[in-house]
Amino acid sequence: MPLSEPSAPAVLAALPRALSLAAAAVAAATATLLLISAVFSTPHHAASSSSPQLSPSASASTAAPVAPAPAHAPDSGPGHPHPPPPVPPCPPNATHDVPCHEPPSRERHCPPRPPPPPPLLPHPPKDPPPHPPPHCRVPPPPRYRPPPPWPARRDRARYANVDLPPLPPVKAADGQQQDPVHGRGEWLLFTDGVQGYVERLERVVPLRDGVVHTALDIGCGVASFGDYLLNYGVLTMSIAPRDRFEPQVQLALERGLPAMIGALVAHRLPYPSRSFDMVHCADCRVPWTAHDGLYMLEIDRLLQPGGYWVFSKPPVNWKSTYNISNQGTIDKQDNQVAMDDMSKRLRWTKVSEEGTISVWRKPSCNLHCDQEANAKLAGLPPLCTGEDPDSAWYANISMCMTCIPRAETFNGCAGGAMKKWPKRLGAVPPRIASGEIEWLSIQRYRYDTLVWEKRVNFYLTYLNFLSNGTYRNVMDMSAGSGGFAAAMSKHPVWVMNVVPANTTENALGVIYERGLIGTYTDWCEAFSTYPRTYDLIHGNGIFSSHIHKCGIIDILVEMDRILRPGGAVIVRDRADVVLRVKKDADRLRWHSRVVDTENGPLDPEKLLIVDNSLPLPGS
Repeated sequence: MPLSEPSAPAVLAALPRALSLAAAAVAAATATLLLISAVFSTPHHAASSSSPQLSPSASASTAAPVAPAPAHAPDSGPGHPHPPPPVPPCPPNATHDVPCHEPPSRERHCPPRPPPPPPLLPHPPKDPPPHPPPHCRVPPPPRYRPPPPWPARRDRARYANVDLPPLPPVKAADGQQQDPVHGRGEWLLFTDGVQGYVERLERVVPLRDGVVHTALDIGCGVASFGDYLLNYGVLTMSIAPRDRFEPQVQLALERGLPAMIGALVAHRLPYPSRSFDMVHCADCRVPWTAHDGLYMLEIDRLLQPGGYWVFSKPPVNWKSTYNISNQGTIDKQDNQVAMDDMSKRLRWTKVSEEGTISVWRKPSCNLHCDQEANAKLAGLPPLCTGEDPDSAWYANISMCMTCIPRAETFNGCAGGAMKKWPKRLGAVPPRIASGEIEWLSIQRYRYDTLVWEKRVNFYLTYLNFLSNGTYRNVMDMSAGSGGFAAAMSKHPVWVMNVVPANTTENALGVIYERGLIGTYTDWCEAFSTYPRTYDLIHGNGIFSSHIHKCGIIDILVEMDRILRPGGAVIVRDRADVVLRVKKDADRLRWHSRVVDTENGPLDPEKLLIVDNSLPLPGS
């Protein structure tokens, strides 16, 4: 339903008359669409609908072995075209395929799209052209089993599910300072190895009072830092590059912790400016002082005004004794001096330096962004002018300092003061209150929030596992201003709010100001995650907005890759689009059905519900 500027009561008051005038037309259009769908249905689909339902262990990725389609089938007669064949499985070595993050590159790079399949010929050649199929389903590992419900999965993961070599029955902790992991039987067990570290950090960073709520952990290991911060109510986006020997992000997501593949190389990280209350690096192997402090400029872009930058690794407190090979005291001193110098140029305040932990704070006001003041301050990095600070999809890191908005008062916070969590979730975000986002008014934002509360309550009719921890990792493929995630916050889930790249209505900054997390992506490419990492995927209008950019089956195959076996999908779109999605979803052997929305049969939108863990209501 398109959003409008009038208030919610006015819109609802006008709705009955509009519906009465359009009821006949909408009903006729819906009937026509259903008739078209019936005409193009085949005995193959009929047989599928009458087949036994999937068992609870069946899944979107392992519903049934996919047999290769016959090279040529007898003609079904006029008016009965051949149904598209099922999508075949990928080769077994594609079990952990991440298309846009193949080593040795640490940065995202997507391969060219595969060639289209050859046309069907009456007599196909004996030797077909040697190119891979345009689409295939990533198979799970042979011993794959779904993760346990939350919070049990927080402390363990099945090592057969992740890209690791087989472990012996017992493996001791590796003894490293962070993220100790050991295997016992079929499980990888995660211990609280960072408890003391976080407790030391709490002395200088306000982790408990709701001031710090969103954090970014660069080089996250298995996300033990982000896991422990959950005890403080802090939501952490954990990122690490893909590593064939240490699938850190895959392990984090198996644990039910927010994570995605990412690294600081040449491009900006795919998040808007002023996103995080805290950015953390502990031995993250980033050369912070290289390239004239380029990566520290990116951290400055990502930090909220008043946000904290936490760095833990030699050369911090370089006068202490470290047992590190190939690094002398002189090198450590030079690096420390370079970091301190760059932080001063950024006007960060050093809050603490204790042991191996050093903490800086970004200024809350925008005095250093004043053009006159900037000209008088020697050595200050140049200001970024003429570019969008929120543009972060394949955008290079700029050798300039992102200017934060002007504070309303001398002691005020640039861009507007942020509410403490959890009040932040329901408050009007500063980007909206200040009018920074012209297309999203306060009235429209509040109306959108009410609409999504109603929609999510209706979704509970079909998804019975939102409250028991079965669904933990949730993705919203077209998040808007975060209304779906806000309505889901009452359940034990976290939501990856995805804003399609290059959209004209970019509200990812608003999502972060609500205390939620998310990223940019292009849904005609692969998402930056491992296979089988999300339990529930929600797509509102994603197919109608991409139907002229890439095929429906292209997006569905990528959804199938990142959806765990036994997972669920909700597609919300125009009725004609949903029916097309349903036909392609059948090629993936998804257990799906088309249903009305919460507004009833006259709503021009429909829902496609995919639940491969339980029979659907009424089926």
